[in-house]
Amino acid sequence: MKTLQPDTLIQNPHGCHVVSSVDVPADAAKVWEVVGNFAGFDAFIPALSHIEMTGEGVSSLRKKVFKDGNVVVEQLNSRDDQALSMTWTTIYNTLGVANLWAAMNVEPLGAGKSRATWTIIAQPATDDAAALPGFKDFVQGFADDAMNNVLKLFA
Repeated sequence: MKTLQPDTLIQNPHGCHVVSSVDVPADAAKVWEVVGNFAGFDAFIPALSHIEMTGEGVSSLRKKVFKDGNVVVEQLNSRDDQALSMTWTTIYNTLGVANLWAAMNVEPLGAGKSRATWTIIAQPATDDAAALPGFKDFVQGFADDAMNNVLKLFA
């Protein structure tokens, strides 16, 4: 019998790197209240039906349920409310994503202005190199739509 060894299905992704950023006419702390709320992404992603949380803080799990029936489960990896940043990893999804790591951060740009940035590194579930450009376009479009909605919340 083979001796079992520690293993994991969670791996850092190698694939497309997407960045979506918006300059918001609001104080960084106010913007962080929205984009830094791991349980509240439905505030700026209208495709979400609801979010279910398990636990609190780092290592908590977020189950995002989309109106079309798709599901994404993510784990909060890090959070720094002073630096206005957090990172998370997808551990299960029905969207055709193999691995996904993401970061959200907000930086002050002076009085009443800030920049919110969503960084995503992801790879599609298929190893087909021809699928990568379309996959990257999908991820970039999703992030851009969400961040534009953040901007609308403060406009």
